[in-house]
Amino acid sequence: MTDLLDAWRDAVRSAGATAGAAAVDAAGADLLARWAQPHRRHHDTEHLTEVLAAIDLLVADAADPAAVRLAAWFHDAVYDGRPGDDEEASAVLAEEVLTRLGVPDDRVARAARLVRMTAAHVPSDGDPDEAVLSDADLAILAAPAPRYARYAAAVRAEYAHVPDDAFRAGRSAVLAGLVAADRLYRTAPGRQRWEAAARANVAAELEALRG
Repeated sequence: MTDLLDAWRDAVRSAGATAGAAAVDAAGADLLARWAQPHRRHHDTEHLTEVLAAIDLLVADAADPAAVRLAAWFHDAVYDGRPGDDEEASAVLAEEVLTRLGVPDDRVARAARLVRMTAAHVPSDGDPDEAVLSDADLAILAAPAPRYARYAAAVRAEYAHVPDDAFRAGRSAVLAGLVAADRLYRTAPGRQRWEAAARANVAAELEALRG
């Protein structure tokens, strides 16, 4: 958690925040508490750490790396298992917290827009920041088999209240929608690093879900 708090401080300062250290740390502690909520299984601090690490690999493609990193911190800050609503609530939280910390208005708006994009993972054409965040968030799909298995099990655990048949149908639809696109990853480095492995992992999970 100490490393993550340091990463939060760096992200906020790089974004131009004017608030004092105590306010920055308090906001970071609140975010980390959100990411560590006990009902989370995949959308947790491990996922946040992995997304931030993936951004580091793709950062050369970003137009506003500071906004992308802030968006990563907030993209699942609210997670109640309500797709679309969660992302909107997370974006609103980003607007409130970042404004309070004195981040410039244009960067606050950019970070919130990036958070909203993660609801559907359809980056706008010609928007490198959306492409970088989307790719970083989806990097888990290309994880080695043991990590991917843990990820898939964690997603199922987050939807433990959903009956098996309904979950299999819903999860299959999400995965099929992702692989139906010409490109899972929108940045050239993302495609080079992750596209083949992600498609293999998703195909295997779809087969298991449909079997």
